[in-house]
Amino acid sequence: MRASTMTGAVLIAAAVLLLVAVRDGHCAQLCTDSTFPRTINASLSFCGYNGTSCCNATDDAAVQKQFAAMNISGTPCGDIVKNILCARCNPYAGELCTTTSVSSRLSSTKPAAATTTDYCTELRDTCKDVRIPGSPFQAPKGTAPAPAQRLTDLWQSSSEFCVSLGGGGKSPSPCLDGGGAAFNSSRPALPLNGMCLERVGNGSYLNMAAHPDGSGRVFLSNQAGKVFLATVPPQGSGKTLQLDAANPFLDITDEVHLDNEFGLRGLAFHPDFAANGRFFVSYNCDKTQSATCAGRCACNSDVGCDPSKLGADYGKPCQFQSVVAEYSANSTSGTPATATSANPAEVRRILTLGLPFTTHHGGQILFSPADGYMYFAMGDGGSVGDPWNFAQNKKMLLGKILRIDVNTMPSGNTTAGWGNYGIPQDNPASTDPSFAPEVFALGFKNPWRCSFDSGKPSYMYCADVGQAAYEEVDLVMKGGNYGWRVFEGPLPFNPLSTPGGNTSANSINAIAPVMGYAHSSVNKNVGSAFITGGYVYRSMTDPCLNGRYLYADLYAKSMWAGVESPEGSGVYNVSALTFGCSKSSPIPCDFAAGSSLPSLGYIFSFGEDNAKDVYLLTSKGVYRVVDPAECNYACPVKTSAPGAGSPPPGAAPSSAFRARAPALATTLLTVTGLLLGFLSFSF
Repeated sequence: MRASTMTGAVLIAAAVLLLVAVRDGHCAQLCTDSTFPRTINASLSFCGYNGTSCCNATDDAAVQKQFAAMNISGTPCGDIVKNILCARCNPYAGELCTTTSVSSRLSSTKPAAATTTDYCTELRDTCKDVRIPGSPFQAPKGTAPAPAQRLTDLWQSSSEFCVSLGGGGKSPSPCLDGGGAAFNSSRPALPLNGMCLERVGNGSYLNMAAHPDGSGRVFLSNQAGKVFLATVPPQGSGKTLQLDAANPFLDITDEVHLDNEFGLRGLAFHPDFAANGRFFVSYNCDKTQSATCAGRCACNSDVGCDPSKLGADYGKPCQFQSVVAEYSANSTSGTPATATSANPAEVRRILTLGLPFTTHHGGQILFSPADGYMYFAMGDGGSVGDPWNFAQNKKMLLGKILRIDVNTMPSGNTTAGWGNYGIPQDNPASTDPSFAPEVFALGFKNPWRCSFDSGKPSYMYCADVGQAAYEEVDLVMKGGNYGWRVFEGPLPFNPLSTPGGNTSANSINAIAPVMGYAHSSVNKNVGSAFITGGYVYRSMTDPCLNGRYLYADLYAKSMWAGVESPEGSGVYNVSALTFGCSKSSPIPCDFAAGSSLPSLGYIFSFGEDNAKDVYLLTSKGVYRVVDPAECNYACPVKTSAPGAGSPPPGAAPSSAFRARAPALATTLLTVTGLLLGFLSFSF
């Protein structure tokens, strides 16, 4: 059977109020400062982590020195305290509280005859009579400090100890009450009555990228190969997007091959663009039309593939290519943030990949706010049912999410020879040599629009287009296998032909989608389905949408909103999303005859600006989510004030999403000043 996204229990940790949980390798590695753990050359001599850790050798030595001063080494209490001190080094330290109960996790590691009391009680009972110099267990308020006090000197009973530390009483800690509720899981989702849209622009675009300077400006790109710089109007202003259609920021239409599933596919700005002017586009080219369109075929002998055997659909070998290229902004002032145009001459070719067929090219590029690396979503290359099984071939770059380092440029080509970039040291190939170095995750058919949740930077969502039965949304994690073509969404898939061989379901431990929909639920009137991925809505323009992942179907013009409930569980509640047009829309919406719903045309993509407001990029223009009251939708929480959230050009970029994870950890560290325990076992 297919594994769920968040199954199994492998580790519970708590360190000075930091509560950490790992979900059977399907959890994203993240440290408490919202960075990814570092690769370490050898096992930490004291805390013992190897491969990756949130500590280095210096940190490890400091923890060892702190523990040695307590003089409790070799005792049962010492073992617990050591694990508490080492919890911050855990490569999953940024994951706070998941759904599997502490008691059940502990009981799975105990001898059969052992009791299954909660860990808080076990911790207190083990250490209650031990004097611990420099104890991490802070005395309750009003207690006179004294050196090396015993727990029984401070708390008379286990229940008193646990209540003090948030493990019991009327408001128990969600991770220490044995129930396993997620942190903040008691907060119910607000009622969702509908999403209100205003039409702020005409034109058809595939990409929107917020200006990295944090201002109220965005970049928009069309499929033909033009990028435009636009100013976003304040919420409630009644104004439209301001852009100069006659003077694009970048025009590479001469390089771009435009067709149904070809064109300018992705747009991403370097996180330090305001200082360095670096930005990137991904597009398709035709080597019979462009001398610079040349690269390795995705189908080649290195991956056990012979392009001459692919059939008539292939055309000329690698005639069409997927390209990621770097460009630079122009500015008369020398400050890229003020640039209104870019040099159309390519600065550097990052990657060129020859395509076997004429469909399923994905092509989106984006930078992770957590690790700063570039992610590139590649489809399986085309043809019905991925007959050559490209998506499951770990050495091939098709049907994958790639992760590369554009800040580390090698003097020559990479080991794989695909282009000009570095390889992050903790990519899956670092522990599994069967992976191509660039691969981050595999098993995708045609990922169309991925995004990182600005509120939880380790959460990467990708919508993956189905074949004939199911459209899916995946929560992408390092090394994860998302099933195609063994599965289509949660359903087993039987290809019509398999010249490239088969992969068994039992051999891949495929991760199920967290959201999605069956074709039968939407294609009764349109005859097809094609998912368009969106964003987790983090604006307070519509408080009832906050925290929900928004996505749509390109053809059916249907939309959905999904929310993880409880948080950290991997379980999503999905609702069909009714939508209307604001009575104050700057550009009037179109309406189909006899319908009260706005006619959006095809929903190509979503966008997000620096205020975290979300946009729909459609064949009939650019739409923005606005105050639900504008459509007479009720929300019990008041929306943000009109005009809020549109910083001026040159404003400092918001760091709210970067601060969120460490701020939460800091809150946990200071709420009661103490922590409760940690028990680990190998995984």
